[in-house]
Amino acid sequence: MPWLTSYVAGMRASIRLQRRLRPDRAREVDALRGVAILMMVLYHLLWDLQGLGSFAIDVYRGFWHYFQLTTASLFTGLVGVSLVLRYQSLAQHGRPTYALFLQRGIQIFSWGIVIGMVTYLFEPAFYVRFGILHLIGFAVIVAWPFLRFYWLNLVLGLGLLALGRLIPMWGLDIAWLDWLGLDATPRPAFDHFPVIPWLGLPLLGIFLGKTLYREGARPFAAATWLDWGPIRLLRLLGQNSLLIYLVHQPILLTVLTLLGLISF
Repeated sequence: MPWLTSYVAGMRASIRLQRRLRPDRAREVDALRGVAILMMVLYHLLWDLQGLGSFAIDVYRGFWHYFQLTTASLFTGLVGVSLVLRYQSLAQHGRPTYALFLQRGIQIFSWGIVIGMVTYLFEPAFYVRFGILHLIGFAVIVAWPFLRFYWLNLVLGLGLLALGRLIPMWGLDIAWLDWLGLDATPRPAFDHFPVIPWLGLPLLGIFLGKTLYREGARPFAAATWLDWGPIRLLRLLGQNSLLIYLVHQPILLTVLTLLGLISF
């Protein structure tokens, strides 16, 4: 089955280790994504210590709660910016096609399904039904028509964020639509990022991307600090964000177990 062979090859390529910085990418976007990666690893380290090591770290309230929200917002907002840059790059070399966006979205969503299956084996009561990879994959797939608009992304993005605040007040209880955000009290999960309100962040990212990179402009092209050593490392992390997301927790859990800091 040629489609299956192509699908598997695409999945493998999506997490292939990038050892060198690619000159065709926006350096500032990769650097910010690298920052988000480090923030994510730090938060999950603390989460592991609290949940599996009984360390007195409140990761669900206060500073660390907002730290986690900031991390997720940075990740998902950058999705929209990256979609704009990808669309512009394809437009410069011919007519952009939806197939490329669809393929990328399916790959990321599929890795979300893998995460869901693994977490189900680990703890069925808290498995990831619609986590951040599901959301990003979904956003890449559905964002295509919005890449042609400007203000609409700002309006819809803010509208989804506002709707996410209103739905709990309405007392909706549609459990099978918790992925959409229409369940005021969704079942517990290790990772849960429903479409409402979280799709609002990629849409706002599209608005920001079209603002900063209007007509293919590169406002940070001459920024020499983006080639500074530590920033280059952040850029490399940003280029490998999906791979790092998939492997960082097994690595953290293994190291913390060997150090005797956590136990299962």
